[in-house]
Amino acid sequence: MVIEQFQMTRRERFKAVLDYFQEHQPIAETELLYTNPYELLVSVILSAQCTDKRVNLTTPAIFEKYPDTQSLSRAGFDDLLHLIKSISYPNNKTRHLIAMARILMEKFHGEVPLKVDELMQLPGVGRKTANVITSVIDKQPNMAVDTHVFRVSARIGLTLNAKTPLAAEKQLIRFIPEPLIHKAHHWLILHGRYVCIARSPKCTICGLKDLCKYFKKNGIIDNYRQPIAHQ
Repeated sequence: MVIEQFQMTRRERFKAVLDYFQEHQPIAETELLYTNPYELLVSVILSAQCTDKRVNLTTPAIFEKYPDTQSLSRAGFDDLLHLIKSISYPNNKTRHLIAMARILMEKFHGEVPLKVDELMQLPGVGRKTANVITSVIDKQPNMAVDTHVFRVSARIGLTLNAKTPLAAEKQLIRFIPEPLIHKAHHWLILHGRYVCIARSPKCTICGLKDLCKYFKKNGIIDNYRQPIAHQ
């Protein structure tokens, strides 16, 4: 029974959600297009408050003109701004990218570090971005909590009263088995991007609805159980 499933323990809920994703979405990866850590770092910085689709349309020209950290560190502000003007907050991101590349050259020999604390020394890189880089490139057990992860994990009931992304991150990594953390990040993001969207979640097509606290709380279960009249 659906109602009985809402009496499950937290660990049982996590297991059920992870089992669902492993069965129905065994491959879960970032939708950003990149070929090396440098390109991923640039893409993730650009993706803040911007769609991956827009970033992917923008980065080919950037990588053609600035194929590595050294060339980006020498970029002129106006030249780079021209390439990313269609991205949200282009002025700030232009400054961040150039400064990021210069620090990589000065402190890290032009290489992208794969430690969260070192990545967070770079302009435009916060904890979320650092977690993305380390989990995607190195499959480290780091959970990047963006708006999708924050929303989906709360709706399903994986996180409880988490007021900040860091609080949500700590709850998630506590209950997700370490080998799955880097993949669970993508599962939650993609689910939030295409199914559990912010304003009008697509509950009727969601495979997790029988586990979802949002689905139950909003009275959707009663409607869902009603037979659909054929026109």
